[in-house]
Amino acid sequence: MKIRMTDTRSWALGLGAFALGFTLLQQGAQAADSGKLTYFTWSGYELPQFHGDFEKAHPGQVDISVFGDDDDALSKARAGFHPDLAHPCYDKLERWKQAGLIQPLDPKRLKNWDQVFPVLQKLPGIVDADGKVWMVPWDWGNTSILYRTDLVKNPDASWKMFFDPASPYAGKMATIDAVHDTPLVAALLAGVDPFKKMDQAQLDKVGAMLRQQRPLMSSYTTDMTSVEQSLASGELVAAMAWNASATALKKQNVPVAFMKPKEGMLTWVCGMVLLKDAKHVDLAYDFINARLNADSGASLINEYGYGSASEAAFKKIPPAKLEELSLPNDPETMLRDTVLTKPIPSNDELAKLFERVKAGG
Repeated sequence: MKIRMTDTRSWALGLGAFALGFTLLQQGAQAADSGKLTYFTWSGYELPQFHGDFEKAHPGQVDISVFGDDDDALSKARAGFHPDLAHPCYDKLERWKQAGLIQPLDPKRLKNWDQVFPVLQKLPGIVDADGKVWMVPWDWGNTSILYRTDLVKNPDASWKMFFDPASPYAGKMATIDAVHDTPLVAALLAGVDPFKKMDQAQLDKVGAMLRQQRPLMSSYTTDMTSVEQSLASGELVAAMAWNASATALKKQNVPVAFMKPKEGMLTWVCGMVLLKDAKHVDLAYDFINARLNADSGASLINEYGYGSASEAAFKKIPPAKLEELSLPNDPETMLRDTVLTKPIPSNDELAKLFERVKAGG
């Protein structure tokens, strides 16, 4: 579901990331018959410490291609690029199933499956009634309002900050250019359930909220590097962002806070799926098991400030460090209480509406 952001170490989005993704995609396709595992994932997730055990057992035996967002990943898979494993987000899982692109996994071959937070295992569609696993959750993160505490004093803890026509911060705020983020929040504030099929009247309500928001925004963007830079300079005072951006700016001593809106933060979950025509199934299981290792999850937490799906990984992180990263000590409870981003039945209609609004319609 989520477009990942860069930090100063590695991540890039926009045209640069697309070009990189396309290049690596070609390289992955060329290596498909080399006997190596092929893995299709988000930019930034190719780091070897995320699958250390696999590298020890099978050094140099994985070819990794990257994508900028999971709509792009799904389009490429439909167009004929078929790696062994892919790393989409949960809200797109049903689309991968419907497209006939993936096959279920055998939980008996998944080491540390019992360490995956139960709330993630029980997400509808993750596991069939007969126990077949369609996705192995691996990472999750929160979406909220990241704001400068020296420039925004005592804000009301609400998403309404981004929709208030009388806001003193008009033109100094930015929001995420993705249907599963900004329109989803607009739906929540409009009293519309975004996780149920919307009729025209409900779409009109969401459209009205988005149109109310448009003049307040400096930009719609998925480039979190630019967002972080603009917040650091004071050009922006607030932006819809992910918890890792809060971590990155705090490391730079920028005075920011990550809001806990009373309507709830958004939480995305992503994981690994096995392609239907995977050529290296045994290697795929070894790779998944390496990613489920607690050390792998701890590396994810420390490196990017995102949440691991592994309960054992969280136990490796001191409470003070979790607080610094804006992560909870009790993820199971938080994941039950948050607005978890699930499949959006009216995704296509909402996407078209969002494009019209952004264009001024």
